Amino acid sequence: MTPTRAMVMAEEAGLDLVEISPNANPPVCKIMDFGKFKYETQKREAEARKKQKIIEIKEIKFRPNTDSGDYEIKMRNVFKFLANGDKVKITLRFRGREMAHQNLGRELLERVAADTKDFGKVENFPKMEGRQMVMLIGPLPAK
Repeated sequence: MTPTRAMVMAEEAGLDLVEISPNANPPVCKIMDFGKFKYETQKREAEARKKQKIIEIKEIKFRPNTDSGDYEIKMRNVFKFLANGDKVKITLRFRGREMAHQNLGRELLERVAADTKDFGKVENFPKMEGRQMVMLIGPLPAK
């Protein structure tokens, strides 16, 4: 159908000629109320935005000599963050001569990874960034 014929038909019906997919060959158009079409597309886009889950990265900071009580509390928070679907960045900060004992920090991060294997998986294995060792744990995919 020619564009002028379609425009005449839309005018007779008291509606608008709306181009649905301009990239198609030939372009696809429909005769409809443009205001209603625009409203429905905005509504659809808003619904799609609402359904998106934004994954946040939560950070838990440890020290090489973190005590067992503090460790348990921090691990409780790690489990809570992973259960909510957030990624957890485990940061192990070294001060002064603690840098000489990086193996203690690596053992602590390996212990964290072992404790969280039921709730999440290690995405970035422990690596040094300046004076801190960083590891990223992501939640397990929902089944």
